[in-house]
Amino acid sequence: MYSAIFDLDGTLADTSGDMIAAANWCLGQLDLGGRNQETFLDPVKDFAVGMQGGRAMLRRGLSRIGAVDEDHIARLYPMFLERYGAHLSDHTRLFPYVKEKIAMLKTAGVRVAVCTNKPEKLALSLLDDLGVLDDFAAVVGAATVGVAKPDPKPYVEAVRRAGGQVLQSCMIGDTPTDHDTARAAGVPSVLVDFGAYGPKVADLKPDAILTDFRDLPEVLVAMIELSSTKAS
Repeated sequence: MYSAIFDLDGTLADTSGDMIAAANWCLGQLDLGGRNQETFLDPVKDFAVGMQGGRAMLRRGLSRIGAVDEDHIARLYPMFLERYGAHLSDHTRLFPYVKEKIAMLKTAGVRVAVCTNKPEKLALSLLDDLGVLDDFAAVVGAATVGVAKPDPKPYVEAVRRAGGQVLQSCMIGDTPTDHDTARAAGVPSVLVDFGAYGPKVADLKPDAILTDFRDLPEVLVAMIELSSTKAS
């Protein structure tokens, strides 16, 4: 039985709005000598960085007012997690056809799980808010196994918890981190081109590019064939 392991932010859901709002709130807590503390990051212009995690957003926001101070990052990041955790799904939405196609894969016997660098507690809460938590056999987040992607250990754990076999699985994500995770695990890499890196994911030469979740079943068929070829 094949396993499809999904990244979360930028792959299953557009989480950028809520993450940027949380980062802006945190940055606004700094004493900046009267500088504008409202819009360090723009939800539209900074969509891509909004998909790259809290620390990346805090660095980008600080870079717009001067040199980045890593002490500020270290102090603000726990605040970011708390603020974001309280506003996980104010604006976040699944990408079109995600729920329908995940259900289709399950009906076809594919094991589906999530492997994300989001803290596991937040990932579980967000998936629950979005109404899809029960659709996944496993959710592995940052620090679940002590390391994060692109180390392959979280991926391997997600496959294991889903009841699958690593060599009969693929990683579906949106960033070089996801691509590198797949390569480190020795499995096919499928990258969506509507996430953090957009069409630039083609430069990574993944095994497949997913432009629309309606095409997911066909892409999975190709990845199953590819995995079978590699195993033979």
